[in-house]
Amino acid sequence: MIKIALSQAGFHPEFTDSEDRDSDSIATTISVNSQQVHSLQGYKLSISPDGIDLLGHDEAGVFYGAMTLLQITRQFGKTIGIPCMVIEDWPDFLNRGVMLDISRDRVPTMGTLYTLIDLLSELKVNQLQLYTEHTYAYRNHSEVWADASPMTSDQIVNLDAYCQERFIELVPNQNSFGHMERWLKKPGYQDLAEHPGSPKPRALNPLDPRSISLIEEMYEELLPNFTSAQFNVGCDEVPLGNGHTKDAVHKYGVGSVYLNFLLKIHELVRSHRRVMQFWGDIILRYPELIPELPENIVALEWGYEADHPFDANAQKYAETGVPFYVCPGTSSWGSLGGRTDNAKANIWSAVESGLEHGAIGFLNTDWGDNGHWQQWPIAYVGYSYGAAVSWCADANKEVDLPKLLDLHVFQDSAGMMGRAAYDIGNVYQYPGVIPHNGSVLHHLLLRNPDSEQHISKLTVDALERTENFVESSLDNLNRARVSGTEGQRVVTEIRHVAKLLRYACHAGIAGRRAVGMEPLSGPDKILPAYHDHNTLPPHVTAEIQQISVLTRRVLGTELEKLVEEYRELWQMRSRPGGLEDSVRRWEQIRAAYHHD
Repeated sequence: MIKIALSQAGFHPEFTDSEDRDSDSIATTISVNSQQVHSLQGYKLSISPDGIDLLGHDEAGVFYGAMTLLQITRQFGKTIGIPCMVIEDWPDFLNRGVMLDISRDRVPTMGTLYTLIDLLSELKVNQLQLYTEHTYAYRNHSEVWADASPMTSDQIVNLDAYCQERFIELVPNQNSFGHMERWLKKPGYQDLAEHPGSPKPRALNPLDPRSISLIEEMYEELLPNFTSAQFNVGCDEVPLGNGHTKDAVHKYGVGSVYLNFLLKIHELVRSHRRVMQFWGDIILRYPELIPELPENIVALEWGYEADHPFDANAQKYAETGVPFYVCPGTSSWGSLGGRTDNAKANIWSAVESGLEHGAIGFLNTDWGDNGHWQQWPIAYVGYSYGAAVSWCADANKEVDLPKLLDLHVFQDSAGMMGRAAYDIGNVYQYPGVIPHNGSVLHHLLLRNPDSEQHISKLTVDALERTENFVESSLDNLNRARVSGTEGQRVVTEIRHVAKLLRYACHAGIAGRRAVGMEPLSGPDKILPAYHDHNTLPPHVTAEIQQISVLTRRVLGTELEKLVEEYRELWQMRSRPGGLEDSVRRWEQIRAAYHHD
């Protein structure tokens, strides 16, 4: 990395570890000395007319100093030369992670993951998790992952080694209680569900001993692929009390039934000599049970809105001495184009509260709910801001994020791409309707039962203003001059996002005009419940049929082209498994537009 940094500045030095070389001919020295650099992962970088000296507390510190030098030379490079300076630097959080959802529905190619790891390592992120439900190729469970293009054992081992070379810890991640619907809807596993027969059976039955036996088998196969001493077992959003556990919950309470199964999982993790991480949402509902958590456990305090109560929740863990991470998100999912302002506020709140209450780590999450429709670079805004403030909060709270993106992520010589991505990430605010954890424009393309309460509040004027803002963002995009490893691919992906946002406006305007110009409201306008997520709700089909035939054909053709482009972009970054699930709702809408 030192060689790469210096070559960008026009220098091509010879490197040696020999002690016999003439010191006058040495322009750069690199060494590790924990006595002179006191903070773990810290470094001191000195640039003078006589040369460059890089001193690290440990090898990681030397690596991060090299990353800083790389960024300095990229910024100044061959134009005015590297300025003289002394930097003493160390992280606010020793554990700075990113978690990527590879289960709803996108599994990245190995090349895509390697590119992400390169970026994260330069941003000084030192942990990566791949959120897994059904996308690991367990030998005895091919029924579950057959159509998912899963990660394999060899791929995990290779990825782990690649991460280690870049001082990133690849932390295993396997949800182990809730969010198991991709398992439990299969015939061979239905009787393990808390709610057997449900169209979306989310949770294992914790009272059935076969549930913990299944988890034990999974861990025996999965964990040997990783060198990390940690393991995220998930266990979030577990619905209990209305299925097999009804009587037990009535007798002991939800919290106790949940904790009992969590302790069984912890014992399995302990037997593999790992520290267990788990999502803390359920245990926080029963704070009296927090002191009953065992040792060698890390609670993951997650929340994705700007006003999530990180401070209050972090204090509960701090008061009981339970180690915890703060876990905000990139706000990319459920939005098409991201939610820039929300992401920044959410991430900053997590960092501030984590530092205040002694969090031992920061984990920036990037989910794929409802099809993983966001394009790959949409998350770069959140990744970059999270990396900056988790390394040094005070210095980076008000960082010029578009400039940072242009310089170090997109490498746009025109200085336009960062602003375009940043602004497209704020399109979600323009319709004037802001759903929880998402964008109303995303809902306009999703059209599931939960979408209608938000869509019904839209106006034609608001959607037209939104479309105008999307067009202005496209103007910046058209002037970008992106280089780096991503190149033109990023421009194509962001342009596709803008076209999807514009299409959502077109579809929303046509729909609003079909049902009347004013927003729907009042008790007489409440839409009927409809729970089949695999087909369009009847009132959506009825709304589409009220749109003129000519407009429907235009909308159908526009969507058809976008879906075709989406498929092409998917294959550039992701494996084929999951693609049909991702586009199913769009195909249904397209077919409804063309049905006369």
